[in-house]
Amino acid sequence: MNPLNHLAHIIYPPRCIICSDFLWRAPFDAGDVANYICPSCLQGFSTIEAPFCSICGTPFISDGIENHPCEDCLRTPPYFQAAYAPYRYEGPILEAVLKLKYGGKTFVAEAMGQYLAEFAEMRFMLRKPCIIMPVPLHPKRLRERGFNQSLLLAKAVAVKLNGILDFISLIRAKETIPQTTLSRTERKRNVQNAFVLKNPAGVLKKNILLVDDVSTTGNTLNECAKVLKRGGVKAVFCVTLARAVL
Repeated sequence: MNPLNHLAHIIYPPRCIICSDFLWRAPFDAGDVANYICPSCLQGFSTIEAPFCSICGTPFISDGIENHPCEDCLRTPPYFQAAYAPYRYEGPILEAVLKLKYGGKTFVAEAMGQYLAEFAEMRFMLRKPCIIMPVPLHPKRLRERGFNQSLLLAKAVAVKLNGILDFISLIRAKETIPQTTLSRTERKRNVQNAFVLKNPAGVLKKNILLVDDVSTTGNTLNECAKVLKRGGVKAVFCVTLARAVL
């Protein structure tokens, strides 16, 4: 840490982005801790461990350790190659997403985006450079919220992976009801024909890393992947910060 940053940390001690606790206790420990999240919150992250579906990432309850496709993916293969998340949507991760999405704490995306980038690089072994896309918001929702949390995460991921950020080609053309209020069947119907690919030539035969904050049923990711694949994309890999386990 350079002297100016060290002095700034002494005057304004950094706090955990989730619980707001101080990240260090003594003035000269500032360079020895994580920059964003305290050890207590890190320990509360509930990671998704094997076994899980090798396609959609759904965790299995069984005691086996080998990943394999789930029944849903075998019966109706999704348009994406794989959709993974590092954490279950609970505990500190849930609090972080709520702070970002509904509390307007956009700095959370920069911090969590770095964790997400490391996970995506490890899980997918992506060839560089890759095109990184956020799941788009409808213009009306974007005006109401003031930002797209998925774009903020995707930007952080792109910087970390030295990828190409594309938030223009894929748009949400239909206003949809928030997925959290709907049943599984209603969620699938809700996002049908909601997305449009405006620039097929720019992504033709490319590999896409699609980024979102939370996945529940995967219907939104799959609908985006369908539009991208039909537009000529080679492959779609999806990564979300968390997965809601039903």
